[in-house]
Amino acid sequence: MLYYLFDYLQSAYDLPGAGLFQYISFRASLAIITSLLVSLVFGKRIISLIRRKQIGEKVRALGLAGEEQKEGTPTMGGLIIISAILIPTLLFTKLDNIYVIIMLITTLWLGVIGFTDDYIKVFKKNKNGLAGKFKVLGQIGLGVIVGLVMVFHPDIIVKEDINLLAQEENVASVVLAKKSSKTTIPFLKDNEFDYHMLTSWAGEKAKDYAWIFFVLIVIIIITAVSNGANMTDGLDGLATGTSAIIGSTLAILAYVSGNIIAADYLNIMYIPYTGELVIYMSAFVGACVGFMWYNSYPAEVFMGDTGSLSIGGIIAVVAILIRKELLIPVLCGIFLIENLSVIIQVGYFKYTKKKTGEGRRIFKMAPLHHHYQKLGMHESKIVTRFWIIGIILAVLTVVTLKLR
Repeated sequence: MLYYLFDYLQSAYDLPGAGLFQYISFRASLAIITSLLVSLVFGKRIISLIRRKQIGEKVRALGLAGEEQKEGTPTMGGLIIISAILIPTLLFTKLDNIYVIIMLITTLWLGVIGFTDDYIKVFKKNKNGLAGKFKVLGQIGLGVIVGLVMVFHPDIIVKEDINLLAQEENVASVVLAKKSSKTTIPFLKDNEFDYHMLTSWAGEKAKDYAWIFFVLIVIIIITAVSNGANMTDGLDGLATGTSAIIGSTLAILAYVSGNIIAADYLNIMYIPYTGELVIYMSAFVGACVGFMWYNSYPAEVFMGDTGSLSIGGIIAVVAILIRKELLIPVLCGIFLIENLSVIIQVGYFKYTKKKTGEGRRIFKMAPLHHHYQKLGMHESKIVTRFWIIGIILAVLTVVTLKLR
């Protein structure tokens, strides 16, 4: 909203300083500051409101150190994160940008699913919350929307071969940009994969239906990363800190993808209009960091599924939009290992029970962070070490831009 106001003041009255709103870096800075302020100022009020409504966490008896201290801690704090993302986004982005519209839909869509789950747990006193099949259906629905918009919307285009010889390089490049089914493969020099290759074995006509496979892949990615963030949300500050690191990396990737000079230098696809995602992700990072003010050990509030499902889905969708979804296993390595630890634990337990009649476990407890708790490691140390691993993975992800 403020972008349009200052754009009008610049064009109509040549107001000094109004032109700053044309710069992505300036608006991104305002977004991160605003999201931090929203988290800190309104966060306390939201926590007080939650306490007055006695919306507290019911902690399962898992035999973990410090478990009893978490009983009754306010939950549904994801409302703080969502508010701190939406307010700066509405203030500082171009609201007619298709990428911004997709991210607003993603935030609200998954926020509603998570809020419904928390509502059932807290107000209906049903510890199971929203049935898993309904969560998955909601994630599938979002995946279908994102996938179809990417395939068919005319503004979602890329330019693969950039030529900066023209005087009006930005205009010329946008004109030459086109619809593409390609994405980026990390670590390789000719690092582009065309989803049309998935149907090439069926003949030339089958290319017209490659978008179906793309939509299916989008659904799988959104579901996996969203649930991975949900699994990671088990220790104070773990999910938010990890997400802030991932979000910062995605903001960098969105900037270089949407900047023709940087894209040309790095020899990557130039994706017009994705610069607005830098502002959105700045708000996302600010929201995560601001939430940690109250969520760091010992937590004053938990995000609940309202927050965890949302932040995971946001990360997945942004990675898909900037054609970096194949980097997710590296960038979101923490989410991946948390998911895998649960899958391995459950799978091995069922396998050994079927074979021997007695189920066995590989980890002392899953997800993985609880395994280390069982080993006697303090919660804060586990979280800090996971953050360090997350930073290493983030640096490695950015380095892949030149490791080709």
